[in-house]
Amino acid sequence: MFTHKNGAIPLYIQIREFLVARISKGEWLPGDIIPSEMQLAQELDVSQGTVRKAITELVEKNVLTRRQGRGTFIANHDIRRALFHFFHISDKAGHKVLPDSKALYCRRKKATQKEISKLQLAPGSKVIRIERIRFLTDKPTILETISLPEHFFNEFGKVNDCSLPNMLYELYEQQFGITIHSANEELRAIAASEHDAALLNLEAGTPLLEIERIALTLEKTPVELRISRCNTKNHHYQNTIF
Repeated sequence: MFTHKNGAIPLYIQIREFLVARISKGEWLPGDIIPSEMQLAQELDVSQGTVRKAITELVEKNVLTRRQGRGTFIANHDIRRALFHFFHISDKAGHKVLPDSKALYCRRKKATQKEISKLQLAPGSKVIRIERIRFLTDKPTILETISLPEHFFNEFGKVNDCSLPNMLYELYEQQFGITIHSANEELRAIAASEHDAALLNLEAGTPLLEIERIALTLEKTPVELRISRCNTKNHHYQNTIF
């Protein structure tokens, strides 16, 4: 199955991609324990060290997580992962706290050209569009517009239900079997529109930080477009680069 031939892809990368394929096919679900390094080495007829290297890379990419004395598990979304891997807004002291959220609407709409482009949709596709306010220290600080491809989230948004959980990535995973593994972000400075200002209790024209995020599955399929407009008077964007 796997080869050491000269010029071939390194063996540990072949193993890594094989494990990714099994995860992508749903053979292992978020929270599942995977076979031990020894079991995988025997199954795949490779050395245990090769398997360990492949698994270590997937742990570093937050696809897998090791639990001391228990084994290696498929990563799932919890508060810690949401806070430290996907949320980058900190207060002036550098502290991050997961914000509270209030959904304003959740509706099905015809996708705009931007949504079609960013989410790689066919012309005429529909999206589920959510708008919500996020509160830090009880103050409205972030206004978000979230767009989801309708075909991935079949039952979501059929009714204008605003009782959405704070942690949407956990909802995607548990209810729809869609796990967010990575994201691409673009940051820009904008001026608050009348709409932004009214919801964030600001003057129109107040400088805001806009964060445009494309959330991706393990297979790099875009499944969420999220545009966050942040009041940075008492908070800032903080991301550590390793």
